[in-house]
Amino acid sequence: MHSTIRTAQYGSLYSVERDGLRARLGRAIVPVACLCIMGYFAYHAIHGDNGLLRLAEIRDSRVALEQKVMSAREIRRDLERDVALLRPESLDPDLLDERARAALGFAHPDELTIFVDE
Repeated sequence: MHSTIRTAQYGSLYSVERDGLRARLGRAIVPVACLCIMGYFAYHAIHGDNGLLRLAEIRDSRVALEQKVMSAREIRRDLERDVALLRPESLDPDLLDERARAALGFAHPDELTIFVDE
């Protein structure tokens, strides 16, 4: 059932079915190569250094860093308030007395001192 043709140049017999298979394979090479390239880029778009999974990690770390920044701002605000109270133009005698006693370890004789281990 195979129809064969003889080529004058090579003098060999080729099957028409074999030539059809070769032609189909030849036409399939470009689409298969394109699919492989698209798969490569799709994989790296998701799993690459700048892919979607990395974007999710960056967003999570951004939330954590924003919380640290807010905490640092609160600490800074408290310290700035304490510094402002220690300035000569707005000196708070109670705060000065508290800081001096804590730094020097002094207390009045009639005061009760409680030590707390931290």
